[in-house]
Amino acid sequence: MLRKILVPVDGSEPSWQALKYAAEIGVKFESELFVVHIIQPFYNAGLLALPIDSGLLTMQMDDIKKNAEAILAAAKEKLTPYSLKVTTKIETGHPSERILKTAEEAGCDAIVIGSRGLSGIAEFVLGSVSSNVSQYAKIPVLIVKSDKKTEK
Repeated sequence: MLRKILVPVDGSEPSWQALKYAAEIGVKFESELFVVHIIQPFYNAGLLALPIDSGLLTMQMDDIKKNAEAILAAAKEKLTPYSLKVTTKIETGHPSERILKTAEEAGCDAIVIGSRGLSGIAEFVLGSVSSNVSQYAKIPVLIVKSDKKTEK
């Protein structure tokens, strides 16, 4: 039934909780976990008015990629107690769009994603990745609510 489950992780506690839920579901259904980290590109019109130091930009992108690799390595480590096939991937783009596209391209049967629990105003201004994913996904989506006790 659930052959492959996509789990987006960003290093936050809600994403780790989603990873744990996905692993527990994966064990029950003998699913593969497809763990993805999305790197958001720089979208800042103000940068266009400034001279850009390509060396500095390259260093920042290298740091961002190293951080993404570290997050995926931590995800793999958290999954070692489970007997699951795990695939990891780094994607670049708008998070909700990349999550949906990756799930489709990888042939995933479900998405398990953490919820940041943004306030009403923050969610209105920033949008919610988990809300967008659940709204536009063509496959089931489980949104794992954050445990406020563990975030403090």
